[in-house]
Amino acid sequence: MPHLSTRITGLNDGGSDGWDVFYRARALVAAGHDITELTIGEHDRRTDPAILHDMHASALGGHTGYAAVPGTEGLRDAVAARVAERTGVATTRDNVLITPGGQAALFAAHMAALDGGQTGLYIDPCYATYPGTIRAAGGRAVAVATTPDTGFLPHPRALAGPARGARSLLVNTPNNPAGRVYPRHTLDGIAAVAEAHDLWVISDEVYDTQVWDGAHLSPRALPRMAARTLVAGSLSKSHAMTGSRIGWLVGPEDAIARAAELATVTTYGVPGFIQDAAQAAIARGTEPEVDVAAPFRRRRDLLMRVVAAEGEEAVRALPAEGTMYVLLDIRATGMTGAAFADALLDAEGIAVMPGESFGQAAAGHVRVALTVDDARLERALRTLARFARARVPA
Repeated sequence: MPHLSTRITGLNDGGSDGWDVFYRARALVAAGHDITELTIGEHDRRTDPAILHDMHASALGGHTGYAAVPGTEGLRDAVAARVAERTGVATTRDNVLITPGGQAALFAAHMAALDGGQTGLYIDPCYATYPGTIRAAGGRAVAVATTPDTGFLPHPRALAGPARGARSLLVNTPNNPAGRVYPRHTLDGIAAVAEAHDLWVISDEVYDTQVWDGAHLSPRALPRMAARTLVAGSLSKSHAMTGSRIGWLVGPEDAIARAAELATVTTYGVPGFIQDAAQAAIARGTEPEVDVAAPFRRRRDLLMRVVAAEGEEAVRALPAEGTMYVLLDIRATGMTGAAFADALLDAEGIAVMPGESFGQAAAGHVRVALTVDDARLERALRTLARFARARVPA
């Protein structure tokens, strides 16, 4: 057969896509094994039936044909109003492109920011798709490492060197996998580097409704940053609509207009009945978002109690200020995150994600998704702690 492009064969830089444990866990479930899955950010509740009713009614009402590629005016207006209210930045429909989920928004943002071979920076550890997304856009993906000692927060000094000659910087707050909510001083440092080196800041804010400590601040809201920031958002996490694939990209009007042209030759828009349901979901205000987020705050607290009581010297929970995840430090066992996760799955039927799936900065850690009911989560955490204690060298 003809050769495949280096763009497609090089998405994972010759390695794994980071989801090996997840794939293995799903295969075990399919084979009939009882597996506690604490891997991906999939809610243990389904989309609100009221949202599905709106989607169904829209489809039956005839909104099943081609929808406007940038998004319906009603949904773009709703997203713009939501963003303006929460960030204080003036936003209109012309600043909004509707996309098939936040992942498509991240791809569009990098296509807008990078020419072939140009450097796109991202913070390590990161969501596993980030480097592949940059490579898919033709860019050169370069990690900016953080450390456990600094709580995985990026420091301007670490950014300054890689920023020379780069074109974009991808940040994520609230952060997956570390659970950090970037404080103002961290974002001010990012903004200063972006201005000094004329970078686009691409800000993944899909967890903006899952904040337990502190407050979410969008880089777009900082002085002079609206003109150089592209924000990816979605209803996947806020409204448990992961399968609906409904998200958006927010940015300067010219950039959004060009990104809409990209959508014309890639996705050709998002189904109109899904957009109508999303508009209705946003119109219901913040109460449904608080309801969807509440279990993860409660389970974060549960995890911190259990690990503090039973982890001893074997496992330590990193403070999680937001998101539906917590990183556990298991370096005292002497195992890599990958080895620990594989062994835990084999021995106990508990699936967690290795820290190495998110970058080398999180080596020796595992990420726990707070996505099963409280009782099952507590049992799994107690088992994990016992498993880790048994593997600490004497």
